[in-house]
Amino acid sequence: MNRFERNFGFKGEAKLRYLDGEVQVVTPGEFVRCAVTGTAIPLDELRYWSVALQEPYVDAAASLKRVRETSEKT
Repeated sequence: MNRFERNFGFKGEAKLRYLDGEVQVVTPGEFVRCAVTGTAIPLDELRYWSVALQEPYVDAAASLKRVRETSEKT
């Protein structure tokens, strides 16, 4: 997320595009939901996501769980 895409008073869930090293705001909001746990993640605390799956994760453990789930399918 760059300085022009920061959240200024928008409420609710944001929609993001997950890129390498940054995210792009598609629909402004306060948070996104972890794809594994469903936990709300404030945008300023978002540190983990998958570019390939276009999903956010609350922490490294959730990210690893998703990697393991998706690698079993191949």
